[in-house]
Amino acid sequence: MLLEHYVKKILQARVYEVAKETPLSAARFLSKRTHNQIMIKREDLQPVYSFKLRGAYNKMAQLTEEEKAQGVITASAGNHAQGLALAAKHMGVKAIIIMPRITPEIKVQAVRARGAKVVLKGDAFNEALEHALKLVDEQGMTYIPPYDDADVIAGQGTVGMEILRQHPQDLHAIFVPVGGGGLIAGIAAYVKYLRPEIKIIGVEAEDSACLQAALAADARVVLEQVGIFAEGVAVAQIGEEPFKVCRHYVDEVITVNTDEICAAVKDIFEDTRAVSEPSGALSLAGLKKYIEREQIQGQNLVCINSGANTNFDRLQHIAERTELGEKREAILAVTIPERPGSFKNFCKVIGKRMVTEFNYRYAHPEEAHIYVGVSVKPDGDDRNELIHALQEAGYPVMDLTDNELAKLHIRHLGGGRTQGAYHEEVYRFEFPERPGALLNFLNHLGHNWNISLFHYRNHGAAYGRVLVGLQVPAKDKKDVEVYLDKISYRYWRETKNPAYQLFLCEPKLDLA
Repeated sequence: MLLEHYVKKILQARVYEVAKETPLSAARFLSKRTHNQIMIKREDLQPVYSFKLRGAYNKMAQLTEEEKAQGVITASAGNHAQGLALAAKHMGVKAIIIMPRITPEIKVQAVRARGAKVVLKGDAFNEALEHALKLVDEQGMTYIPPYDDADVIAGQGTVGMEILRQHPQDLHAIFVPVGGGGLIAGIAAYVKYLRPEIKIIGVEAEDSACLQAALAADARVVLEQVGIFAEGVAVAQIGEEPFKVCRHYVDEVITVNTDEICAAVKDIFEDTRAVSEPSGALSLAGLKKYIEREQIQGQNLVCINSGANTNFDRLQHIAERTELGEKREAILAVTIPERPGSFKNFCKVIGKRMVTEFNYRYAHPEEAHIYVGVSVKPDGDDRNELIHALQEAGYPVMDLTDNELAKLHIRHLGGGRTQGAYHEEVYRFEFPERPGALLNFLNHLGHNWNISLFHYRNHGAAYGRVLVGLQVPAKDKKDVEVYLDKISYRYWRETKNPAYQLFLCEPKLDLA
């Protein structure tokens, strides 16, 4: 009954008055590389460069004339905001979009350009949402949710309807990005009703996997923390209405990391010349992981490029991480003798592999710790063979390829040791990115502890990433995190991270 209900709503959805049927493009290079037939549903080609327009417009199409006269409102920092703005403009309805102050200016301007009024409120989505709901009560406007609504789900479900019409042949699986769950619920409802043999596989960023957590618990759960790299799917709890469908009709959920998402951005570009946002490439990253895990060949597989609203200045960070995501680069910490000719001998062991990065600073009269990037073949065995060859040659090696501290900060600070930074505690932070954010962070950090290390680098995202060293006397150590918790920024203690131990702290620090 649930599927039949949604299929009827999907067939009657009014999306094509403003949205368009997007093509199912063959990913020829990737298909050849994986020995499968991979197709990409091009939702990045919508007028707002995202599928969100479908759900927003269909929800508005169900409103009464009285509700339209009162206007519509939503809280969003991303694609839903642009979709609702365009839908409202098409219908001649007043729209107010509440966006967090950290929202990149490119998205604010895009919403304003489509005729909506933008109100910047708070540093996080919850504060924006609270203000939007307050205006609903005060002004009688209708709140248009981004995913947790049956009409929104039905609008998004037209993506699944188009996929089956465009590819009536055998189809092994459809890979769908998951944030709040509106898109995957709509696709699953339509596809499982008509073609139940097709697998519906959700893909989530590993640090915002709210659907995977809910399926494991068989109940909606709230994640304590949510990662922000793929901000379009950074949702702490799966929607109530989407979960009614997902708990029964989603076959599995695959999680992917930042490097795998970045590699998928590159794959989409090479096959379509489209630059997707991180959440837009999410489903392809999961598709590739599924192929590797299942070792399948000759199958028809579909993924969805859900959006292309990314800031240009994020591309540098994405490019840096792509080689790691493709497993074409190994990041290693190697100890070599501190004497002339050592680096040359090290390169002889590496052989014909290309050195992509090298960081070093003198720190010890006998041993040198070098931070080195080396090109490797993407099958995984080549990296292990390289490490084994170095160890056989007598070099102590530590693999930092999956170490976030090393990739975000150490590579820009390699060799920056200090003598005398006693009692140093090191923390990695994420904080809302906006003008004056660094000063505000330092004001919050202000205490009696000396700052012994500080590294910040803008990644073109809504959140800044900072590495901080604090000189904390032993008597205060128990109080540090109590104080940091009050700042309310996401953080990780990195004092015992091996990358920090090798490259930034005093030599021969006890790791115990």
